[in-house]
Parts: sequence; C-alpha cells; structure tokens
Amino acid sequence: MPDSSFVSANAAPFRQLVERVLQEARQIGASDAAAEVSESQGLGVTVRHGSLETVEQTRDRSLDITVYHGQQRGSASTSDFSPAAVSDTVRAAWHIARHTAADPAAGLPEADDLYLEAVPDLQLYHPWDIDPDGAARLARKAERAALQADLRITNSDGATVSTYAGHFVMGNTRGFLGGYPYTRHSVSVAPIAGTGDAMQRDDWYTTHRDARRLADPAQVGRYAAERALSRLGARRIRTGQYPVLFEAPLACGLLGSLTQAVSGGALYRGTSFLIDSLGKPVFSDHIDVEEDPFLPGAFGTAAFDDEGVRTQRRCLVDAGTLQGYLLSTYTARKLGMKSTGNAGGSHNLALSSRLTQPEDDFAAMLRRLGTGLLVTELIGQGVNYVTGDYSRGAFGYWVKNGVIQHAVQEITIAGNLREMFRDIVAVGADRIVRGTKSTGSILIGRMAVAGR
Repeated sequence: MPDSSFVSANAAPFRQLVERVLQEARQIGASDAAAEVSESQGLGVTVRHGSLETVEQTRDRSLDITVYHGQQRGSASTSDFSPAAVSDTVRAAWHIARHTAADPAAGLPEADDLYLEAVPDLQLYHPWDIDPDGAARLARKAERAALQADLRITNSDGATVSTYAGHFVMGNTRGFLGGYPYTRHSVSVAPIAGTGDAMQRDDWYTTHRDARRLADPAQVGRYAAERALSRLGARRIRTGQYPVLFEAPLACGLLGSLTQAVSGGALYRGTSFLIDSLGKPVFSDHIDVEEDPFLPGAFGTAAFDDEGVRTQRRCLVDAGTLQGYLLSTYTARKLGMKSTGNAGGSHNLALSSRLTQPEDDFAAMLRRLGTGLLVTELIGQGVNYVTGDYSRGAFGYWVKNGVIQHAVQEITIAGNLREMFRDIVAVGADRIVRGTKSTGSILIGRMAVAGR
C-alpha cells in the first residue's frame, strides 16, 4: 500500500543528496553535472471471476548522475544511497565521460532557460489510502457490474485497481534545484461477450491523479460490457474509399503521431515527414493544437521539463499552421534552435476545431459521418514517420445515414498522415483525455479501407 509519509520524510534528504552529488562531481573535475533522485511505490490488484488473481506491490528508488568533461558526457545510476555507493556512482559517470567522444551539442541547458522559482502547487499529488483488500473490493465491483450487464457477457479478462505515488528532486550545477510529488490511480475492466468463434472482447478504464475523481467502478464495468456487446456480429466490408471517424480515444493517437513527427529527435535525424514544416500549413485551417503545462492535476502538467527548463503555454498549431517543435536542449542544439521545454515529451496537448459547436457530441459526429466507417480500435504499428504513410489493422462499425449498422472486423485502413491531417473535416465536442493528450472524435474526409 503506497504510504504518503515517504514523501514528506525524504523530500529534504533528497535535496541534500542532489546537492552533495553535484559538489562531488565538481570536486573530481567535472565542468558541469546534473543529478536526479527519485522514489516511488505502487499497488496493483487484479481479480478475475471474483477471485483474487494478482497483488503486486512495488517500491523503487534511483539516483541518476550525468557529468560533463567539456563536451564529453557520462552517466551512471544506483539504487544504493549510502555515501560510498553514491561516491562510486559519481566516479563511474566521470570515468565514462573521460572516455567518450566529444559532442558539440552536449551540455546542460543555458542558465537563462532554467526554472529557478519556487514550484507552484499544480495539484499533482493525491495519495490514496487503500490496501489490497480495499482495491480487490473495487475491482470485484467493476467486474461484477460487467458480468451482470447482459447474459451475453460470458467471460472476463479481469478487473484491475492500481495506485502509484512518487516524488523526485533534480538539480544541476547551473543553479537549478527542484522537484515535487505526484500520484496516479486507475480502475479498469475487460469483459468478453459471446461464445465460441463469435467471442468479442473490449475494455474501459478510468484514471486520475485524485482517486476521488475516478469514475464509479460499476459504471466502468457496465460501459466496458456495452462496448464488448456492441462488437458481436462483426463482419468485413467491401474494399473502398470511405470517410472515417476516429473515436475520441483513438483520435488522441493521431495527435500522438503529430508529436512524434515534430519531436526534435525525429527532426534532426531526418526521420520525420514534417521536416522544414515550421510556419507551413500541416492541418486543415480550422484546427488548433495548444500546449498547456499548467493545467491543475493533469498528467502532462509540469513547471519544468526533465532537464529543469521552464515549460510554457503555447499554440503548437494555429489555424492549421505549425508554429513550433518539441525540443530538448540537445535536439534544439542539433537543429540550431532553442529548447522548448519538452525534454521528456509534450505537456497537455489539446487538439480542437474552430468549427466545433457544443452540440457536436458523438451522435452528431455519426450524423456528420453519414455513411462510412467508425474506427474504435487499431491493431499493429504500421506508421512510417519518414514518409507519413499510415496503414493499420482496424476494428469498428459500419455507419449508414448516421446510424451504426453493424460491427466491422478484419479490415485495414490506409492513408498518409500529411493528407489525413489536411483532410480533417470535423472534431467532436466529445472530448476525452488520454495521457497527456486531449481531443474529441476526428472525422477524416476519405481513407482507403481494405476489406473483402
């Protein structure tokens, strides 16, 4: 069971440990150094058919140290915080740095880019006082609701309740020192509908930093059952070109494809189809993508990135035009640019359309689709980020005149991300958050669908 006291007990010692490591690195000759010390603990409980299947309790801690000898870089880590082990780790990193090739882009962030203020309370830490028995009760409630939803729910892959808490302190020799605690909690359930060769499985989950804001487990179970039941009777459709509606959770994946393509690593390596796209149209002109690192309690919220560089609210895509990249200090230098505070990834990206109205719920988006394919699951990878070519196995529903007719399986949808982004017809008001990304359902005007 995660114990909230470990954060308050270790916060000050962690800061002292980071300061000591940086001092030792300087003493042995490092021109610069950075260190991070972290600790976490979690609980995960899974039940299946009402019986306890697994109980997993974790507790981890780590000290990571990076030292620089000019533009030579070395890193080492340890889970042993004893003085001797810490000193050995600093020396190991120093030894590696002395024997690596110099890299002109290596080095700490510029001091002017670092976040040097007190860290505000961004509501990221809400410990959940729950033990394995309590977690098992909630998991059983979720699974029971799924199994009792309909006689056609015949099996279960189980229900899981998890809780996780951690904290960290990081610092470097250019004046940055900061950290904070955080939590995340979830309830998930995966029911199976049908029998024999006609069985279908689906799942649903709720997740939040504050357990009080999780959806009711029974509600999660019933909705998961509805999703599994709706998949019964799935069949293939004819190959053709159709409009395609991505359900909101999958639409977040399309937003993820954007972040991959505009990440500094892909850009400087030449492995992105959006190279040299800054200031150019990449989406339909009604599309905006905003990044807000300061949303209270969100999973992508942070005052600074993994290097201590301050984050910033910004418009990544404005009226379809790409306004910025996602850059760390290293990738920015490789591109001759400045860090955007995205070492470690994006911070609460939200895709929206200027055409979306409050009444544009999921039903309205089906009417807007008219006759075409609703996609609710994607299978496999099938994305070439060098060319933008997109080809994924899919499961979904055939829609006619805005009404779902039947489930669809054993199909592949294909297109090119550059064309798909430009062919976004509408974005629904049925907004959902998945990880650090948020959007409503996304309607693309036309894609190739391979069926029978």
